[in-house]
Amino acid sequence: FQQFSDSGSRKEHVKITSESKPGFLERLSETSGGMLMGLVTFLLAFYLLFTNEGRALRTAKSLDEGLSLVVPLDSIHSVSQQNEGRLVHLSGALSTSKPLFDPSYGLSIQAVKLKRNVEMYQWVEYEDSKEYEENGEIKKETKYSYNTEWKSEVVNSRNFDREIGHKNPSAMAVESFTAVSPNVQVGSFVLSKGLVDKIDDFKRLSLANLEDPHADVTRGGDYFYHSENPRRPEVGDLRVSFFYAGLSGDDPHLGSADKVTVIARQRGDQLVPYHTKSGDVLEILHPGDLSVEEVFQKEHHSNTMKTWALRGAGWLSMFVGISLMTRIFYTLVDWFPVVRDLVNIGLKAFAFCVATSLSLLTISVGWLFYRPLWALLIGLLSVVPIVVAKSRVSPKKQQ
Repeated sequence: FQQFSDSGSRKEHVKITSESKPGFLERLSETSGGMLMGLVTFLLAFYLLFTNEGRALRTAKSLDEGLSLVVPLDSIHSVSQQNEGRLVHLSGALSTSKPLFDPSYGLSIQAVKLKRNVEMYQWVEYEDSKEYEENGEIKKETKYSYNTEWKSEVVNSRNFDREIGHKNPSAMAVESFTAVSPNVQVGSFVLSKGLVDKIDDFKRLSLANLEDPHADVTRGGDYFYHSENPRRPEVGDLRVSFFYAGLSGDDPHLGSADKVTVIARQRGDQLVPYHTKSGDVLEILHPGDLSVEEVFQKEHHSNTMKTWALRGAGWLSMFVGISLMTRIFYTLVDWFPVVRDLVNIGLKAFAFCVATSLSLLTISVGWLFYRPLWALLIGLLSVVPIVVAKSRVSPKKQQ
């Protein structure tokens, strides 16, 4: 029994609107508003870059502190009072006290989490716009196309350009939900809520061994369909799929229980967050059987990736902010196409150089209190983009 087709009938129409070309003062007013947004974005970039460096260094120091203090447990089946309050490392299979149920569909599984995902067959609107100038007016041509698709969220058809013939129900008759086991253990140790939240590697649950739960529900592949004809669904029909995370018992179809590695503070028979002297919290869980060194290596790698991602976001925010603040120069010369294009290229180059220099300078200030030598080196590096740009301008002036 193959999965039912998701294709639907596509409809489309074109709508053209026109407005008079804005005058110079009007464009100048819009540019002023953009300058204010640019200033806010520019200032936010400084905050993001500075705080990110402090967070990254604090996390790195906390991980180094944790590595020096962590105690590997000899056994996960007994609780030693000698490790009370200490940072401990253990690996083992997940276990839960009772299976999770979905009585509406006659489904149960011994797992940490069970997710019911409900999708409804709905109309979806797509827009494709283009602007052009004609007879002194700016015209906008928008093509609206409509297609029927399975969506997990209700699509509000009231916001469509043409709701007639494309109306969706306002709610789903069956809701999505995620059930979480109230008691999750590794051996004799109970995991905290924070550790349970980290078990999020969801896998699709096969429905091949289940029967149709109701007369109005049909099983097709890994879906339950609320539809008279699942091969040709109508708007408002539902399909339901299931996912699980953290298999906590041996299952003849799914295999043995999932193993995890945990590093946290021992409090009685519970594993809870560990607060480091650096002001960070260690509450680590990874799938699989990992050594202490492997766990902290993964955490350092994750910290590095997050740091560079936020650095990139900070630089981009600064570049956009500078571009918006200098947009007024482009507006002043936009009557002259050749000059306008040259100014646009120059402004982009200016924004790139200044954003790079200021980003490096902000990062160096963030490192000043932790690693002064590296801060000085990065501060000197921040001057390079401006020096390079100035050296390229000087020969042109001489020519």
